[in-house]
Amino acid sequence: MLTRSGRLLLLVALGLGGCVRLGPDFQAPGEAWTKLWSSPALEQASQRSLNPDLRQWWQVFADPVLDALIAESDAHNSDLKIAGLRVMEARARLGIAQSGRYPQLQQASADSLYFNRKQSGGNNPQDSHFWQHSAGFDVGWELDFWGRFSRAIESSDASYFAAQANYEDILVLLRAQVADTYFSLRTTEARLRVARENAEQQKRNFEITEKLFNSGQSAELDLQQAKTQYLGTLSSIPDFEAQVLRTRNALAVLTGQPPSALPQLLENPGLIPLVDRAVLQDVPASLLLRRPDIRAAELNVAAQSALIGVAETDFYPSLTLLGSIVWTTDTLSGTSNSLDLIGGPSLRWNLFDHGQISNNVRVQDARLQQLIEVYRDKVRQAAREADDAASSLIKSLERERILGEAQIAAKRSLSLASTQYREGYSDFQRVLDAQRALLEQQDNYLVSRSNAVSNLIALYKALGGGWYSAQPTVDKNTRQQMEQRTDWGNLLKESAPSQASYPEPEGQSR
Repeated sequence: MLTRSGRLLLLVALGLGGCVRLGPDFQAPGEAWTKLWSSPALEQASQRSLNPDLRQWWQVFADPVLDALIAESDAHNSDLKIAGLRVMEARARLGIAQSGRYPQLQQASADSLYFNRKQSGGNNPQDSHFWQHSAGFDVGWELDFWGRFSRAIESSDASYFAAQANYEDILVLLRAQVADTYFSLRTTEARLRVARENAEQQKRNFEITEKLFNSGQSAELDLQQAKTQYLGTLSSIPDFEAQVLRTRNALAVLTGQPPSALPQLLENPGLIPLVDRAVLQDVPASLLLRRPDIRAAELNVAAQSALIGVAETDFYPSLTLLGSIVWTTDTLSGTSNSLDLIGGPSLRWNLFDHGQISNNVRVQDARLQQLIEVYRDKVRQAAREADDAASSLIKSLERERILGEAQIAAKRSLSLASTQYREGYSDFQRVLDAQRALLEQQDNYLVSRSNAVSNLIALYKALGGGWYSAQPTVDKNTRQQMEQRTDWGNLLKESAPSQASYPEPEGQSR
């Protein structure tokens, strides 16, 4: 930081040579390891292809119901709408910052004053009254010698882009959550069907053993064991039904609807689709840096970096050009009208701040370093999420294949046990054990498929898939409501923002 004498020398130099922008220029807080990072699990769990697009990754499931649900969430989800409105707020704040390029004071005034004086007594009693009228225009323009206003614009510009990146991050999270909730619903419905089918089979076995017991051909132990197994399976059905209702309600809220049955969610008896790898358009390391939350973190660094320059301008004098035009007249006869033209420079310099300015600069610098660490941590966490999701996908697919074979074996085991029991070669306990094993393996198999799909969704989310949307940031109905309430000018129209004054994040274009 410059000493007081150093700042005086800088002031003299600038007075002769022009203006500067104080504070550090933005430097991208990238880390070298991201350029070389690779994950064996990611390589195994993904493949390179131009189609389908990572921005619409859910199309790999080829499920029109899922496509419709995501379209509904894009149009009606409240979190997404709030994120879009924050973009508009940031755009308006950018407009406030850009106004610093122009005279900060542009004020017109007009006054009409009535004057009435009554004097009584003395040697000169009088009664006088008149009107005095005046109009004026004042202008004050603080010159941007030190970059106070240009740095403020730079900060607001970066904050605007960060708000857009946060909007895209909400898209990523929302679409992943809709897909995960939808497939969770289908899995619960499938588990409910399995429980009902097994309960029906166990009910028949219970009725058979009850008849055999009543006729004296079977022991009571067989009857009570069959009844216990049947009622145990039957008791799981209400829990599954409640879980189906809760998941449907969650899906309804995600798509911006009140809790309802969602008529488009007709029960699908088929297994949920299973995709064994993610389809990517680029190497994972590049995709990580394109994640909206990472771009937002980098843009937050850019915004804070510019605020250091804004704080440092308080060390130096502010030079303002002032001007006024004042016209005055009154109704008294014999008096003249006046027109005053006033103008000139004004210099203000806070020479003794007692450490307030310097400590404010330090505060802004500490905040910058915090945001740099936040960015670095987000990149590391993104790599961890991607690697974890890829590893989990590989292992859950392995488990799904094993459980698929176990389910087939359990069905065959039940068939053999039932045949041997009917022919008198085994007792009823083996039938019960086979039924219990079949229900367990069928349920585990459905859960394993659901876990594999969830891990695939998590992998796409970890790589920032689904960040793009062709719809406007603020929907038509909301825009009309806001325009009826407030004059928004052109801000609510979808248009490209002004170019930021900091470098592009790596691998990214605007």
